[in-house]
Amino acid sequence: MNWELIFGATSTTAMVSWLALIFLPRWRWLRIGLRYGVIAGLAALYAMLAFVYFFRVEGGGFDSLTSVGLLLQSPPALLAGWIHYLAFDLFLGTWIAERADERGLSRVVQAPILVVTFMFGPVGYLLFAATELMPARRIRTEGSSPT
Repeated sequence: MNWELIFGATSTTAMVSWLALIFLPRWRWLRIGLRYGVIAGLAALYAMLAFVYFFRVEGGGFDSLTSVGLLLQSPPALLAGWIHYLAFDLFLGTWIAERADERGLSRVVQAPILVVTFMFGPVGYLLFAATELMPARRIRTEGSSPT
């Protein structure tokens, strides 16, 4: 199997999905396509790779850092780990975007949070969580209102 080809295809799919999430209107069909198309597809591919390849790596596992290191030396297991990141970060980004829209958070404020979530998942979540601690009216742009 061509792992580099799968890596490239999944990475490109995730990048296009993030660009759509950040720059396009959040139409219902876009949210459904991301949630049940892209994220579910990445999750299914991850599950297949994990169940087929994780148990084939001698000494690999999750019981120690050394075992995880051995596991990730296997190209298909490493690819599964990468797809895991892509799926979960996109899931988190979609959740942040929907929650931010509900609160009326400006898309100008959302964009950098979503970019950081794409690049550094948990850090993006921390930034978004910080906005949730502020009163909504302080982080909206003039004239915006909750949807």
